[in-house]
This record gives sequence, structure tokens and C-alpha cells, in this order.
Amino acid sequence: MDSGKILSPLIGLAALSLLVLPGNIMAEAGKPTVLKPCMQCHKDNGENDIRGKLGSVSMKAETLKINTGKAAWLVGFDDETELDGAEAFNKIGAGKEILVTYRQEDGALIADSVAVKPPAKLDQALLIKLDELGPLVEKGPTAGNFTIVDARPGKLFIAGHIPGAISIYDAKFDKNVGKLPKSKENLLVFYCGGPT
Repeated sequence: MDSGKILSPLIGLAALSLLVLPGNIMAEAGKPTVLKPCMQCHKDNGENDIRGKLGSVSMKAETLKINTGKAAWLVGFDDETELDGAEAFNKIGAGKEILVTYRQEDGALIADSVAVKPPAKLDQALLIKLDELGPLVEKGPTAGNFTIVDARPGKLFIAGHIPGAISIYDAKFDKNVGKLPKSKENLLVFYCGGPT
């Protein structure tokens, strides 16, 4: 019997079995566990943590899909999984930033806890209202004595921004602090893409 005829189906079967492993047992080398914007404050600590944005939730399969940029993780949850920051897994909402601490169990990743990042809390006295910002934008930065900083990634700035704004992505703020006005009398207005 030809050994090629025997080996070929066995290799195919082995490859298929790797694809259908539950969870994400194959934590490939280099597969990010921290979403790039989260790295401003959090590093990949080598522990069983995944920081990213919720892709989706399957209540039937009891799994979460967490996006970490160029990778996605599938992590199961059960009745013992602690949830902080949401009333239920299916109430978290796609795109929310989450931290999942997991364990491996029978070849699958199971969440011990899931924490949803809360919206930023800012002092109301430091916020500028739209009806206050509109007249400033009409005057322009020089006449209005202000600088508006778009803290979103550069590609979003290019796609559209408040007239007169400058782009300083918050993840690269330290490298671009020289773009800020020298005068401490200027009003500084920062905006980003959301409440976090």
C-alpha cells in the first residue's frame, strides 16, 4: 500500500483537530493579549489577562470574543465567572473595553472574571459645552485664544475633525507635546472618540 495515501488523510485529520479545539488553547507566540491603546497604561504582564474590546457574546455557547488588535481570543464563561461593570454578559455591548482574567480548563480558556472599563469621570467644571465651543471655533484659534487638540488616532483626524484642531494622538502625547501653545493663557480643549 502507498504510504502517501495513508499519510495524507492523517495529516488532514491532524490539521482539522487543531482547528476545532475549544476556546483558544493555542496561545501563539506573539499573539497580543493587550490592545495597543491599552498599552499606554497596561503591559502584557505574562499572566492570564486579556485586555481588549469585546467583539461579541454568545450566550448559547457561553463564549466571549475579545479583540486585541491583530488577534481575537475566544474565552468561555460560566456561572462562577465574576462580572464587574455590567449587569449581564449580553449587556456589555460590542466595542467596550474589557479585562478578562482566565484559566485553562480541559484545553479551553475560561474566564474567572470580566471587568468592563467604566466611562471616564471628569470634573464638570473642566468640561466645555458645545454651545460654548461653537462661537470659539467660529472666531478661530488665534482670535479665540484657544487650541483644540484631537486626541484620536491620526487616521480618524484625517477622516474629519473640528475646524482648527491639531492632531495629538493620546498614545503619542509625550512625543508631540511641542505642538501645544507656549502661552499658558491659551484655553486648551481636548476631545477624543468616546467616554473612556
